[in-house]
Amino acid sequence: MINRMHVAVNCSDLEKSLAFYKSFFGAEPTKVKENYAKFELEQPALHFSLNVRDFNKEGVLNHLGFQVDNTEDVLKMGERLRESGLLLIDEMDTTCCYAVQDKVWVYDPDGNAWEIFYTKEDSEFESAGEARDMSLCCAPPKPQPITIEMTSPKK
Repeated sequence: MINRMHVAVNCSDLEKSLAFYKSFFGAEPTKVKENYAKFELEQPALHFSLNVRDFNKEGVLNHLGFQVDNTEDVLKMGERLRESGLLLIDEMDTTCCYAVQDKVWVYDPDGNAWEIFYTKEDSEFESAGEARDMSLCCAPPKPQPITIEMTSPKK
């Protein structure tokens, strides 16, 4: 079911970060764009991405995740997370990080974003949706609880 661990970090200088991680992993990236790079390692099984972002406010960690083998695995894990009471954000057939993906998101209690995703195909576009909070890759905004005030019907 789970194919690779996913870690996405923010960086300020992609060229410097690429030079470091090429040496650190002893591998070449599988994708490099103007503001993005990806390594897909087999040992250990890791999908590691660099995102050029201003990270002073949110820190260097962009988000975490698990890459799975297909859309059915995304749906199964999403259902398990939903049954566990976690607030889930579905994003099916979305474009993110220069790839078309099916994914779900959850946030841990400290606001760290986790995604479960399946990459369907490469894309020339970083994101096909509306502009979002770009501090987090393509993550949707963290859901906010709402308060519903119940009143008695008037007689």
